[in-house]
Amino acid sequence: MASPNSGEVGAAGDLLETGLLLAASKQEEAAPPAAVETTTTTTSSGRRLAEHEMTATRSRVRQVVRRAAAQLQEVFLGTKLFPLFSAVPLAVAAEHFSFGRAWVFVFSFIGLAPLAERVSFLSEHVADTAGPTAGGLLNATCGNVPELVIALFALHKEKMEILKWSLLGSILSNLLLVLGSSLLCGGLANTGKERPLDRRQADVSIGLLMLGVLCHILPLLSKYTTSTGDSTGSVLVLSRLCAIVMLIAYFGGLVFQLKTHRQFFVQEESSQSSSSSNSDDEGTNNSVIGSASTVIWLIGMTVVIAVLSNYVITTIEEASDALGIPVRFISIILLPVVGNAAEHAGAIIFAFKNKIDITLGIALGSATQILLLVVRIKKFFLWFSMLTLENRSD
Repeated sequence: MASPNSGEVGAAGDLLETGLLLAASKQEEAAPPAAVETTTTTTSSGRRLAEHEMTATRSRVRQVVRRAAAQLQEVFLGTKLFPLFSAVPLAVAAEHFSFGRAWVFVFSFIGLAPLAERVSFLSEHVADTAGPTAGGLLNATCGNVPELVIALFALHKEKMEILKWSLLGSILSNLLLVLGSSLLCGGLANTGKERPLDRRQADVSIGLLMLGVLCHILPLLSKYTTSTGDSTGSVLVLSRLCAIVMLIAYFGGLVFQLKTHRQFFVQEESSQSSSSSNSDDEGTNNSVIGSASTVIWLIGMTVVIAVLSNYVITTIEEASDALGIPVRFISIILLPVVGNAAEHAGAIIFAFKNKIDITLGIALGSATQILLLVVRIKKFFLWFSMLTLENRSD
């Protein structure tokens, strides 16, 4: 027979077991809220991180947009010629909607002026840090882009008279108009100031110009002094030899100025940079266009110049008939004035800053480059394409 104490002990054990089960169940019920809280915290932190990344992305986009807007403002609105940029889309529209060949020529002709000036502006950013010699060479090279493009399109369309007249007009415009007006403006703006000039740089450019003139005169003299029947062949051989000599002389002059005898020009470059460091530093700090952006802008401007130059060469004869202006006058006078707008603007800008060496480098360097390089490129294209010019006298 069981005792009463054993029954009480059994009941107590059952109660204890029941209590343990209830406690365990309560712990199990209490666990999920902790997990939910952890998941909620993780989700909120992920949202904050995503919002932070989105804010940073928006900030970067705003910076890029602001920088692009500032560059657009400086490139297009930073010149007094900015109203002429409207002629560029008008030229394209006139070509595609057949407004008339004369209108295409006029709009293309007007649109080349601000583009050439902006090419000079962009190349000036690099020229300021390259020194007078390299800076003048760079400015002249970029400034000759319109002449080179016009010459190539005229050569491609076999308009040889326009080609020769435009190149001759470019040389005369650089030597007379660009150089003369820039020296006049620089002298008036810097009255009473010392104008440093390194004769060695000018001597190199003048020597190359004299060589170019001599190499152009020799085939002409040979043509009119040779009485044999095979004079055309000998003149052609002499002309090609002179072209090779001029190319070698041009690149030799570059090596002389920029590498082998650079020490002759270092003193002048350092003295000019120290005398104008304050103005250059201010201009550099205020500029929003970097080196990479400058290259991109130059490439874009060159493409647009190529399009407009093609329009000009294609429509010049129709425009001459419609406007009553001889093609020769347009080729020798008007086209070089527009094409040399970059050199003209750049030379005057540096003359106002009393940087005569860069001014001479732009004017003389541009004329030398056209005489020894651009004309020679034209001749080699003719040589390899087997084209013939009437009354070839170079």
